[in-house]
Amino acid sequence: MIWGYARKSRPTQNIERQIRNIKAAYPEAIIVQEAYTGTTMSRPEWNKLEKRLGAGDMVVFDSVSRMSRTAQEGVEVYKKLYDAGVALVFLKEPHINTSVFQEAAQRRINTVINTGSMATNNFTAAIIEAVNQLLIDLAQEQIRLAFDQAEKEVLDLRQRTREGIETARLNGKQIGHLKGSTYTTKKSVRAKEQIRKYSRAFQGTLVDKDCWKLIGITPNTYYKYKKEMLTEVAAGGTTSCEDPSERAVEPPGRK
Repeated sequence: MIWGYARKSRPTQNIERQIRNIKAAYPEAIIVQEAYTGTTMSRPEWNKLEKRLGAGDMVVFDSVSRMSRTAQEGVEVYKKLYDAGVALVFLKEPHINTSVFQEAAQRRINTVINTGSMATNNFTAAIIEAVNQLLIDLAQEQIRLAFDQAEKEVLDLRQRTREGIETARLNGKQIGHLKGSTYTTKKSVRAKEQIRKYSRAFQGTLVDKDCWKLIGITPNTYYKYKKEMLTEVAAGGTTSCEDPSERAVEPPGRK
């Protein structure tokens, strides 16, 4: 069976590109997606997939960095799956596909040595075995270097990000939201309008529980918006509490 594994390491990353690349090369691949994992090594979807893999299966990755977060872990997983007969394909690093490693192992020099001298035979056999081992070692080194490079690129990106944030801070730029500030979205504006309309704390008649159910938001989100609105009222903002001159608004379906 052919599997495709796609993982994003940051919430802002677009996983669709990985899936598109895998499907372009292997349309029949069954895609397994890994959600944002932060700085932890937890990869539940990969762990489930790894347990299902067996001899004859194939896993396709967009790049080697999607298989592992560290070089050491990557090499260990690679060897484990290779020994189990699982084929690994890396679209951006085809030189370390398991098929390449397998070809290196199969290029072993096999010959019958009979020079008429036991000492010469033994010497020649030792040279041939050394050459065979060199082929394997070179293939393994290519795999290790690929994982090392992938890990280095991740670490370099993190370092550049930290340096960029520090440079912006030193230049007096605001990093992130100010403490106590609110973040306005179309969703929050729409929800607050409905809270103002239906909540009895403002212009409506509903208690909190009925209000958040009607609007379709979670209790935490409801209370967050309500607190922001009450803070605006206390500060003399535009959000108004119940106005005696305005008739309370009944929610849809109520009489």
